[in-house]
Amino acid sequence: MAHTEPSPIEDASTGDVAADSYHNWRRDVEIMKELGLDFYRFSIAWTRILPTGFPDKINHLGVNYYSNLIDEMLKNNIRPVITMYHWDLPFRLQKLGGWMNPHIVTWFVDYAKVLFDKYGDRVKQWITINEPKQICYEGYGSDAKAPMLNITGVAEYLCAKNVLLAHAKAYHLFDEQYRKKHNGSIGISISCTWYEPSSDTMDDKQAAIDARQFDWGQYAHPIFSVSGDFPPEVKRNVAFKSAEQGFVRSRLPELTGKEVGLIRGSSDFFGLNTYTTKLAYRDPSLEGMYAVPSYMDDMGAVFVKDPTWPQAQSSWLQSVPEGFLKLLLDIKKQYDNPPVIVTENGWSTAGGLLDDDRILYYRNYLGMLIEATDRGCNIQGYSAWSLIDNFDGG
Repeated sequence: MAHTEPSPIEDASTGDVAADSYHNWRRDVEIMKELGLDFYRFSIAWTRILPTGFPDKINHLGVNYYSNLIDEMLKNNIRPVITMYHWDLPFRLQKLGGWMNPHIVTWFVDYAKVLFDKYGDRVKQWITINEPKQICYEGYGSDAKAPMLNITGVAEYLCAKNVLLAHAKAYHLFDEQYRKKHNGSIGISISCTWYEPSSDTMDDKQAAIDARQFDWGQYAHPIFSVSGDFPPEVKRNVAFKSAEQGFVRSRLPELTGKEVGLIRGSSDFFGLNTYTTKLAYRDPSLEGMYAVPSYMDDMGAVFVKDPTWPQAQSSWLQSVPEGFLKLLLDIKKQYDNPPVIVTENGWSTAGGLLDDDRILYYRNYLGMLIEATDRGCNIQGYSAWSLIDNFDGG
């Protein structure tokens, strides 16, 4: 995607060489040790292990790179936490439909098995998939991320079902074949923005609830709720809009009873990626305006930011620590207080050492983390994003 013309990247860079951890892994571990890290979360690139996307051909240079990194971390008493998938799908699999092809569930499980076999003896904590919403909505429902399909109102929902099933089947593979042998755990990382109603009206309160359920409940509810399945708000809204637009059935694919059971409970912890808060409200003037499917129309919420909130370099990121506390308390309430590991939290700047705003952000958010713990939230860990400045379009 980064090599297309004209470039979709603001400064036309490609990221072919970014942090270059492939060559600098020894120094990376030294930095971890200097910082006093207990653990380090990193992602494995699917194509670096399986160049074709399939396990018919294993790239041993890639396997050895991650193996060396893991061994060096363990030598320095730093626990490796591996994310199996962080958006970089092998292009060959994308040409076969990517996350909209139901066969990707099997492809992902095959890939996961290779990782468990290669690293499971040393890696005790796994994350299957990083940020399903960013994969599905931003990649398939919009053009914000690869593969930039922009088929909103349809593609992100097909993707969501397949991502959930791929995660769940990888979880069960681990649970049945590797857990006892390696004494490990496995979960998923879900990006969660807190949506606060912009007023006390019932409409705006419902808009905030709908926004939360479409943004992250769509992925968390099937895994962590007692009932499983997609959230009622998502099912209701998409079905209503689909009928209004002349569809013979809801654009949201159904999960069968067997699939609901497979997905429900398929995570040992709630991996939480969170950065900011938005104000949500309902705008009645927008009702009925969309004759074609739209994820945002299905959600039915409009977002604004409070101009008093401190602003980061990224346009979408404002510092709202009280929203972080509300999010943690809501996860506790909605999902019966699951173990939570904050797998991403951070603040973007333009670079350089003058980053007092970043220090203040971390101080305020960690203060709320302590408050949430004091109020009974089952928080098991916290990691900052990120160790090294990264190539990021955000």
